[in-house]
Amino acid sequence: MQDRLLDAADELFYARGVQGVAMDELRSASGLSLKRVYGLYPSKEQLVKAWLERRDTRWRGRLAASVERVADVAQRPLAVFDWLHEWFSEPGFRGCAWINTFGELGSTSTVVAQQARSHKAAFRAYLGELVAAAGLPDTVADHLLLLAEGAMVTASIFDDPAAAWRARAAAAVLIAAV
Repeated sequence: MQDRLLDAADELFYARGVQGVAMDELRSASGLSLKRVYGLYPSKEQLVKAWLERRDTRWRGRLAASVERVADVAQRPLAVFDWLHEWFSEPGFRGCAWINTFGELGSTSTVVAQQARSHKAAFRAYLGELVAAAGLPDTVADHLLLLAEGAMVTASIFDDPAAAWRARAAAAVLIAAV
């Protein structure tokens, strides 16, 4: 039951934003009673938190699985951008769920703000692992994070998956310069 509700939340929140989705719509999409929905998550904010946590686990898992297919550890930092291009090219891509939700609710919901910060910190830590394994200075991870985040926003706003390729090219120049 919880998975059905989180699946419905993922589809609706990602497509329309949190505020654009009523609890009745989540009830209908999940096939659960409103009583059951509120039994699982007593508030919409708790449901949003659970949705973002599950999405984080899945998003970072997909990213890592793709990057780890690249045998040469020196190429793995750039492989992040290859995966971003795949993600940006998916039907229904609407940008980064954490950026979108933070923009929508971050100033009024400490839970949403914390989820966004936690996700971005975990992404930064992962990039740090990749650059360390490639023998690059840790500061390169900060630069790659900015390139990746900028690509996410650009791809979403302009409906342009090629933003990942441009960010990858900039990352390659950066890496070659260190």
